[in-house]
Amino acid sequence: MEVVTVNVTSEFDHRHSMMLGTEEMEDIDAVFSHLLGEIDHLSQTLGPAADPQEVQPATSPPETPFSIGFRDLDESLNELEEQDLDALVADLRSESTAISEVTPQKQSSPTNHQPAQTHLPGSSGGPPMSEPQTKTDKIKLALEKLKEANVRKLIVKVLMADGGFKTLMVDRRQTVRDVLDKLFEKTHCDCSISWSLCEMNPELHTERSFEDHELLVEPLAEWTCHSENKIYFVSRPQKYMMFTEPQLLFLWTKKTPSPGEISQEAKELLLQEHFCGSTLIVPDLEGTLYLKEDGRKFWKPRYFVLRASGLYYVPKGKTKTSSNLACFLRFDKVNIYTTSDYKQRYRAPSNFCFVLKHPCIQKESQYIKFLCCDSQDTLLLWINALRVAKYGTVLYKNYQAAVKRASTLQVVRSAVSKDLSHQRAPQTPPQPAGPAPPETTIVPDYPYEPLPDFIPPPPAGYKQA
Repeated sequence: MEVVTVNVTSEFDHRHSMMLGTEEMEDIDAVFSHLLGEIDHLSQTLGPAADPQEVQPATSPPETPFSIGFRDLDESLNELEEQDLDALVADLRSESTAISEVTPQKQSSPTNHQPAQTHLPGSSGGPPMSEPQTKTDKIKLALEKLKEANVRKLIVKVLMADGGFKTLMVDRRQTVRDVLDKLFEKTHCDCSISWSLCEMNPELHTERSFEDHELLVEPLAEWTCHSENKIYFVSRPQKYMMFTEPQLLFLWTKKTPSPGEISQEAKELLLQEHFCGSTLIVPDLEGTLYLKEDGRKFWKPRYFVLRASGLYYVPKGKTKTSSNLACFLRFDKVNIYTTSDYKQRYRAPSNFCFVLKHPCIQKESQYIKFLCCDSQDTLLLWINALRVAKYGTVLYKNYQAAVKRASTLQVVRSAVSKDLSHQRAPQTPPQPAGPAPPETTIVPDYPYEPLPDFIPPPPAGYKQA
């Protein structure tokens, strides 16, 4: 085992020295992306016998920003709503107070038996801290405390489908599900399970929906400080298609009826069989995909086979047997991305393409795997099957939690709207106490008759004066 580690380290140092010598790697982002690709390549070739922690990058990743989607932190704080800014300042001050209470105890010597003295804000040990009143004062305080925060926090701009945006404060403990619940409260949308947070990379023309269990700060921390990536709050009906229509994924080889003719009981049996057993059953998916060659706009067909351990392909001249399958990649170090306009950008056979890459690689690299399908249905089939193979039963738990959360929010909102409708309904004011008013007689209205046009003659003997 020690010999293998030495060989890997020497090969890594040799590759790293050659990388720094090329003129194409002057950009620090390109150097980091290339280095990640080398590490991933070495770990893939070693297989499960080697410990991935033995190979460490020679350089640390670029420092991540405090805000996402804004020019700087000051702009992002100005976009926060007043109640969110107050919550941020209160959270940061509480953390600062907790750190100030713990630090003197750690610095005290074991031989010193005197109790440690702590000075809390507002105590006699120091001048009392005045509460910030204006938004400008709150922003100044937040700028100071953010850099001292023990918990990583990001201020994120989330773009909406209508062109607007919402500003959220997210810390490293919050999952994507937590952020979606925040957006439900701010946007008053229908709380459907199809709502997603998506990252879009304008340089690579890629998009990925964050999974509900992911800690949102972790993938955002992979972005560089000057990244043009954006986050969207959009509805993706295919997000949980593998659970709402499981026959499309697990019975794709059979001539099944249309989705409307599949009973709900049959769908439940498919889900129980594949996700509720002792082991996960990955969709038995295989077929021809077009693979883009490294550094060229040329695509060649290859026969791919999906397995629980990774994605495999049949080498040229070999038969489709398990012994002949070659590992294309494993899923632990890559994410799955959809693409846009790759037929024109990379001369792909169609626009139904997807990308497999390390999340840290944000620019074009030879370590990005480009694959193309023949149709939209085939693309959705591969994307969802790869997600099931990568995340397993966690994806099914996300779906169950989303369904439960959506039903709960709908019940709460319907109850609130019902209460508001009762409050807005006109009510008859109570009559004052006293003697009853006298009864009134209702006289019927007779129709009005106009005067006749005929005037009768005067009586006999009448003389006009």
